[in-house]
Amino acid sequence: MTGAKYRQKWRPSLAMIVASMLAIIISLPIASLLLFKFYDSQLVRETESELIAQGVAISAIMQHLIRENEIPSTLLGSKVSADILPDTNAIYTPLLPTLELASEITLPPRPEARKPETATNAEFMTIGKLLAPIVYETKKKTLAGFRILDPVGRVISGHEEVGMSLAHVLEVGVALGGKYKSVIRQRISDEPLPPLASISRGTGIRIFAAMPVIINEQVAGVVYLSRTPSNVLKELYKQRWKVLFAGIFIVIVTLSIGFIFIRAVKIPIEKLQLRSEQIGRGEREALKPLNIHGSREIANLSNSMMIMAQKLFDRTDYINTFATHVSHELKSPLTSIQGAAELLRDQAGDMSNAQRKMFLANILEDTNRSVHLLDRLRELAKAENPVHYGNVAIKTILKELEGRFQKYLIEFSGDGDLQIGIALENAAIIFSNLIENAINHGATKINIKARQVDMNVIITVRDNGSGISSANADKVFELFFTTRRDDKGTGMGLGIVQAILKAHKGQIQLKSSSAGEGTVFEVAAPAFLP
Repeated sequence: MTGAKYRQKWRPSLAMIVASMLAIIISLPIASLLLFKFYDSQLVRETESELIAQGVAISAIMQHLIRENEIPSTLLGSKVSADILPDTNAIYTPLLPTLELASEITLPPRPEARKPETATNAEFMTIGKLLAPIVYETKKKTLAGFRILDPVGRVISGHEEVGMSLAHVLEVGVALGGKYKSVIRQRISDEPLPPLASISRGTGIRIFAAMPVIINEQVAGVVYLSRTPSNVLKELYKQRWKVLFAGIFIVIVTLSIGFIFIRAVKIPIEKLQLRSEQIGRGEREALKPLNIHGSREIANLSNSMMIMAQKLFDRTDYINTFATHVSHELKSPLTSIQGAAELLRDQAGDMSNAQRKMFLANILEDTNRSVHLLDRLRELAKAENPVHYGNVAIKTILKELEGRFQKYLIEFSGDGDLQIGIALENAAIIFSNLIENAINHGATKINIKARQVDMNVIITVRDNGSGISSANADKVFELFFTTRRDDKGTGMGLGIVQAILKAHKGQIQLKSSSAGEGTVFEVAAPAFLP
């Protein structure tokens, strides 16, 4: 019979899987750079929040200065719509950032300031001069750009654009209407962009925020602020040597993981596969531990495979030996039957009735011997593959034995209520064979004693038969060994007993025996705990 054929299907090798895992590990830091785009948006919102805080503070100061200098309402700007004004009854009226880098349209750079149609009022120029030191100090600390505008959009404080108009700028126009407005604009920088700038939107932008200054529901001016948001990639580029060191560290760690994985998993599995192929070819020298086990699980797998292989080799040896003994045991009666049948065929006419009856009796005797031997072989096969479930009490076994051996005295001592984890059928085979073996050696009385030791029930079977000589004591459990071959002995009884007990994780020992003094066998069977 040929081996089963399995469908050939491509499967990745363990090395390919490990290489893929390591590639993924290495790619994670690189892929994380793409996540900086999401961080850019957060940085924009943080920058706008800072501009709002600074604008509110400057706006409050400007309101105070306008009131202190008693600038008339006729010089203030337009009335602010009621739906724009904050609720005067509310304790807190927070102004939250509104920009979202992912969805916001980036406007062109801020338009240049224009020459106004009319000159700036002297009153507001005074306010601008008063605010200039405050704006200057704030700028030094926050790096934000400031333009303070009058109610019509003319710059009253803010670097070289003082006196120019920014009313045409989008966000300023909205603020002059009484509403806060912020935008994102392109940034033209004199500094070169870092090499990683291409994957970030945050490297070439600037945030502009226009905050109206409102007094008595009129626009009294605008605080116009701008700042470039912080950029993760710029900072990353500044720290490029540290980043390089971190990258080298990641590569070293990844290679170390790969080395450990290969040595602890891949190489032991390959060696185990090679060892299994050697065992499959029948190479007994392969039955030795691996020199590299790797992990504990692979070591356990290796040990389990070696144990299994050893059992298979032992089983093969057992089958070969068994087949040799069976053929030898069957050959003798079959040869005798063949010889007698040939004589009857060739010389039946010259034989007397007595001679014919003798040959026929020999044929029947050898046939019965062969049948008996085959029956014992079937019992042995059944003993090696018994029913493993079931349990029986010692007193139930005794009752079964007393029914089978009514002519013999069977005495018992110990606890009859003890139970063993062997079904009644198998237990009866064990003790029947022991008693039959004793009877065949002249025993007339059998003493059985049972006691529990730890998780086993120890059952001692003692007889008063002729005993076993010291020369044969080591051979009693060998299959087909018998001292009663001329009396139809098969030498399989004790082999059947040992096979059943071994299958149930029990054992049997010849404790003592000598010619003329009887024999003592000790059976250790697993205790059944209800």
